[in-house]
Amino acid sequence: MDLRKISPVADYFVVCSADSDVQVKAIAEEVEDGMKKEGNPPWHRETTSSNWMILDFVDVVLHVFHKQTRPFYNLEKLWGDAKIQKLAESVRSSRAKKKTARPVKASRKKSVSSTKIRRKAIR
Repeated sequence: MDLRKISPVADYFVVCSADSDVQVKAIAEEVEDGMKKEGNPPWHRETTSSNWMILDFVDVVLHVFHKQTRPFYNLEKLWGDAKIQKLAESVRSSRAKKKTARPVKASRKKSVSSTKIRRKAIR
């Protein structure tokens, strides 16, 4: 979700879902580890809940939801003015299998391309 024109909170929200609490934790940990390896640890993290974890990289905030929790919070509706770009399941699956996506350094600049955001979401 592109928030640049509607909120100073962050430039982008990346929102994803997982089928289980274990997967929620695994996704959050994998993204955090990948970003740390690139020299970009999260500025803040909320990982106390097993059904919604947040990693804040300042310009980009990752929300990892359990699939049953995501509709309750419905961030897409809450931030309805944001431009939303969805990544198709088939694209995610094929990229994950090929392992072509690599973590991209998060810049402190106020512009992050949608390609970089998608790559971060996949990792």
